[in-house]
Order: sequence, then structure tokens, then C-alpha cells
Amino acid sequence: MTDVAPFAEQILEFFDNPGETPYVIEHRHEEFTSVCPMTGHPDFGTILVRYQPAAVCVELKSLKLYFHAFRNEGMFFEAVTNKIRDDLARTMSPTWLQIVTDWKGRGGVKSRVIAPWGDVPAAFAAG
Repeated sequence: MTDVAPFAEQILEFFDNPGETPYVIEHRHEEFTSVCPMTGHPDFGTILVRYQPAAVCVELKSLKLYFHAFRNEGMFFEAVTNKIRDDLARTMSPTWLQIVTDWKGRGGVKSRVIAPWGDVPAAFAAG
């Protein structure tokens, strides 16, 4: 497995959080592709990035390019999900972050992996 970690800092870009009161942002990437490390077959998934920004927000084109860096990587669903969570938490230090990955079914089995970081905002948890 190639380590895509160094690319996070090179690819991801951010802008100052324009909000003064807390809010939650959701970005959904419906064309995520990686490679199954067992079979070498492509894995297709949808990635949901949900976060409460602190100082910065992630710029969308750079987020798309970051996701594309996984295209040829042999990684299990769980590793992909946790890697994205760890990279985004490290590079933008949000107040709260959750990565949800939904994977296209294979052999009648669909998978969903949820990787949280930080405490869920009270207003979001109540909604």
C-alpha cells in the first residue's frame, strides 16, 4: 500500500471560516474510487465529510483532488475512512468532524463505515 498521507498537505487547501456562530458543513463526494487490496478490483463509494469548522474550511476543488489521490491505492474500506478522518482532522483542526463512507455492494453485501472525531455539536446532535 502506498502512503497517501504526504499528499494531504500538498493537495488540500483551506480558507478562513466566514461564520461567527457555530454551524455544520456537509460535503458529499459520490464518485470515490480506490482498489481492494485483496482482489485488486476497484471499490466504488460515496464519501460524506461532515464537520463544524474552527478557524478554516476546506476548499472543494482541493478536496476533490485529494479524494482522487486514492484512485489507485489498495486500501480496505475501514482504512480509507479512518485515513480521510485523520488527514482532515490534522490539516484543518475542526471543532468536530465525521466521515461516513458508503460502499457499493459486492456479492450482496454493502458496507458503511463511520469515523468520528471530537465531540458532536449539541445543536447538531439534537437535530
